[in-house]
Amino acid sequence: MLSSSNARLAAARRLTRRPARRDAGRFLAEGAQAVREALAAEAVLELFATAEAMERHPELTADAAEINAKDAAALSETVTPQGLVAVCRAVDVPLVTAFASRPALVAALVDANDPGNAGTILRTADAAGASAVVFAGGVDPYNGKAVRASAGSLFHLDVVVGVEVGELLDAARPAGLRALATTGAGDRDLDELADAGELASPTLWLFGNEARGLPADVVDTADASVRVPIHGRAESLNLAAAAAICLYASARAQRL
Repeated sequence: MLSSSNARLAAARRLTRRPARRDAGRFLAEGAQAVREALAAEAVLELFATAEAMERHPELTADAAEINAKDAAALSETVTPQGLVAVCRAVDVPLVTAFASRPALVAALVDANDPGNAGTILRTADAAGASAVVFAGGVDPYNGKAVRASAGSLFHLDVVVGVEVGELLDAARPAGLRALATTGAGDRDLDELADAGELASPTLWLFGNEARGLPADVVDTADASVRVPIHGRAESLNLAAAAAICLYASARAQRL
């Protein structure tokens, strides 16, 4: 069993902080599902596991270094530590790489703050068949809660980080993407766009901050501003829920 003062373990603990992740180009993936997908993507650099986790997941932990439960908790950014943590290389790609294949569906988060939302949107985008998720400011997709909420989808599609939203919009049009800005005050209704057949074309969906939404200049620069219809009395939708509705509307239209 590794000592709590082991240098490798100490280096892994530092990855619970965003600046350390950025400087090292590494992050932590916790739990069986995340570790399984990280291994499949050949992104794992080192693996730590408690004896209990090794017993539960022998197929994943043959090369793991054993640690105690206290050290496993120190590597966790979630309420319930899983006892299984991989140190992974960063998997993000440049924007030009993500757009080189002229993707049909892309999601972008502009200054979103909640890591749970970020991970859920990654997972939803993957399920909807999107090719990439772009993070323009805000939350770190390598945050432990975001990685766990993505349920392995972080390793399935192109992830772009550190992009200015202006750069993103400038790159979208040459890649054949129509930029749709989501806002409660949007000029177009999502159902209206779907009925008109306008969601079948390659689309970049722009989702904003949980509290403030998208900046006005981003909404003005996008090709259209879109609102998700509220048929009941709810004031609004959670960011991840709105993103799911929009992404699946595009996915359905693109497959008809």
